[in-house]
Amino acid sequence: MDETTVHGTVGNHLSYADLTPDLGLKMAAGLDAESIISAVTFSGLRGRGGAGFPTGMKWKFARAESRKPKYIVCNADEGEPGTFKDRLVLTDYFDLVCQGMTIAGKAADSEDGIIYLRAEYSFMRPHLEQILKRRRQEGLLGKNILGNKGFDFDIVIRMGMGAYICGEETALLESLEGHRGEARNRFPFPVQAGYKGLPTVINNVETFAWVPAILEKGPAWFADMGTKKSPGARLFSVSGDCARPGIYEYPFGTPLSRVLQDAGADNPKAVQVGGASGTCVAADGFERTLAFEDLSTGGSIIIFGQNRDMFAIAENFQGFFAEEACGQCVPCRIGNVRLHEAIERMRKNGLSADMERELRQLAATMQTASKCGLGQSSPNAFLSILDSFAGELPQHGNDVKPHSAEARP
Repeated sequence: MDETTVHGTVGNHLSYADLTPDLGLKMAAGLDAESIISAVTFSGLRGRGGAGFPTGMKWKFARAESRKPKYIVCNADEGEPGTFKDRLVLTDYFDLVCQGMTIAGKAADSEDGIIYLRAEYSFMRPHLEQILKRRRQEGLLGKNILGNKGFDFDIVIRMGMGAYICGEETALLESLEGHRGEARNRFPFPVQAGYKGLPTVINNVETFAWVPAILEKGPAWFADMGTKKSPGARLFSVSGDCARPGIYEYPFGTPLSRVLQDAGADNPKAVQVGGASGTCVAADGFERTLAFEDLSTGGSIIIFGQNRDMFAIAENFQGFFAEEACGQCVPCRIGNVRLHEAIERMRKNGLSADMERELRQLAATMQTASKCGLGQSSPNAFLSILDSFAGELPQHGNDVKPHSAEARP
């Protein structure tokens, strides 16, 4: 992407665009694991993939595990609709991602790094492999990194299978092991038994890229940005009905209205925050803030203009989830299909009180009983659109009710 599509908090570049090459890694080489984990913990860095788990805590848990080998896995399966920030980071700042993974390796006592790269990003693999090769030649990967005996870490790239579900970290691990991408039970967690049943740290591309900046500029620099519950800044993929789509960086706590202003969104009708699995925010919510404690997001902001049919959007999203569900659990496998069918019908016939009650009950069951985040979050867009835009549906005529939730062949 050219620089006109990148909008930072200062100027039009990202906070870590001007870091000293590999200084963060050099600083980490002179620290023990506990000091690295302490710095990352103090910074308040939380996972930038969407879940927001504290990064330092995850590394600490992995360090405490005695079994080896341990693995550092970079989740580069950027498949959430409307999200493209990690593509920029991989293309223009891949050295930072490598640094972050290597630093995590020292912190967690791991020598093995794996990048799980989205299948649709296969075009960038030669570029990434060339950078990995250069880093090995420069002593930044491999044995005795930067001349430090025993500081060993290397990175390999493994391609994703083109499935949305593999963005979920345990399904990603199944795919890495050559199995069908399906979510695992959450006990044990990956830091206890992940890749090949061994302790595994999984972080997002952007999460790793922030780590060298935190060491170079200091954890207090990062912690002083954002809010108390959501320290730091993050990247946002902004697209849709606006004059200036692109990658934006903002500290947490930034109002959604600021993003709309910067992106040149003229009188928007709604904004989908967090991709297809996120929340649709109507105009009366544009002063809400982008933070884990308010509008939590994996980095996607899709802007919809006044001419958009909101239930056509809901139908599109629900069809996506019906297609991408792995089929492992009934609430998600059947629920997404039934919601999709119901949205099709209500766009034609309207929505009765009985039908709305049944659909909300179905959505609640999916959110509670689905095995992984796909089914737990897939009704979000529909429910938020229903809450704010039910008046756009045709006036209800016939008493239309959803089909019974029976499995399809």
